[in-house]
Amino acid sequence: MTARIDISAVTRRYGATLALAGVDLTVEAGAYCVLLGPSGCGKSTLLNILGGFADPTSGAVRIGGRDMVGVPAAARPTTTVFQDYALFPHMTLLDNVGFGLRMRGMARRARQSRAAEMLALVGLDGAGARRPADLSGGQRQRVALARALAVEPDVLLLDEPLGALDLNLRRVMQDELKRIQRSVGATFVHVTHDQEEAMAIADRLVVMNAGRIEDQGPPERVYRAPASRFAAGFLGEMSFLPARVQAGRAVTALGVLGGPQTHPEGTRMIACIRPEHLRIGPGPALGPIDVLDTVFMGAHRKVRLRARAAPDVDLTALLPADTAPGPDLAIDAGAVTLLPDNGDTT
Repeated sequence: MTARIDISAVTRRYGATLALAGVDLTVEAGAYCVLLGPSGCGKSTLLNILGGFADPTSGAVRIGGRDMVGVPAAARPTTTVFQDYALFPHMTLLDNVGFGLRMRGMARRARQSRAAEMLALVGLDGAGARRPADLSGGQRQRVALARALAVEPDVLLLDEPLGALDLNLRRVMQDELKRIQRSVGATFVHVTHDQEEAMAIADRLVVMNAGRIEDQGPPERVYRAPASRFAAGFLGEMSFLPARVQAGRAVTALGVLGGPQTHPEGTRMIACIRPEHLRIGPGPALGPIDVLDTVFMGAHRKVRLRARAAPDVDLTALLPADTAPGPDLAIDAGAVTLLPDNGDTT
C-alpha cells in the first residue's frame, strides 16, 4: 500500500492562464511530501492532476510506474481528503468510513470491521455509532482521514486538510498525521500554505511559486540553504542584504558573510539572514544599531532593528526573553546563505 510518484514536464493551462509550467517532481514510495506555497502558486492544481480531477495540458504523471494521464479518479490508486471533510451527515461514522468499501462491493460485516479498525487508528475507537454532527472539527477530520485510508490507497492526497482548525488543534493533528502515515506506510502528498505545518510533517518539502517549483528537498536543507530568494523568504522570516564577491568572499555592509565563493570577482550576491543568525556575541558585531520594534513572545524576544552600517535593510533578531539588544549584538556570519542576485525581489 505505497507507490512512487513521477511527474515529468507537467504543464496545465486554463485558457490563457498558465497554472503549471513544466513541473518535474519525484516522490519516493512511503514519503510524506508537502507542497507549500502561496494561493495561486499551482499546488492544488498539481494535487488535482495526481488525483484524477484534472489532466495536464502536457507532460507525464506516473504512480507506481503506471501512466495516470486519462485515468479517471475512481480507477487510480489514490484517495483525497478535502478541507471540508465531505462526510455524510445522515450516516454513522462506521458507515461513513466504510462507504468506499461499500462501493467496491465489500460485504457489510467485513467493511464494518475494517471501518472500526480505521477509526481506532485515528483515535476514535468505539465511536462508530456516532454521527458527524456530534463531533468536533478535529474529530471530523479524523473520520475523513479514516475513510480515505480504509480503501488502502497507495497514495493519499490531502488538500489543506487542517485549514479549518484552530492553532492548537492543528498542531495536534500535525502529530497525528505523521504518526498515521508512519503506521500505514502510504505515500502522502499534502497541500498547505502554512510554513510551520509544512516543516512539522514533511519528509520532502516542495516550495512552489507561479506554477513552478522553486526548491525541493528535506525541510532542514530547504530552510537552512534555500535554492532561491523566493524559497528563502517564503519559508520563515528572512532579511536580504546586498553583497559582492571580493577576493573569493561575499562582502556586505556588515562585513564578510557566508563561506568562500566560487563566483567570479565582482559578482553581485544576496545575503539571506535568518533571525537566529543574530545573537549576543561571539561573532562580527553589527556596530551601532537602532531598535525599531520589540515584541515579547514568551520564550524569546523578537526585535526588529537597523544596523547603521546598512541603513536600508531592516533585520529581525530572536533573542532570549530577558535580553535587550545592544552594541554587542553580532551576526553568525558562517551560517548566512548567499545567493546570486538575479534581480528577483519576490
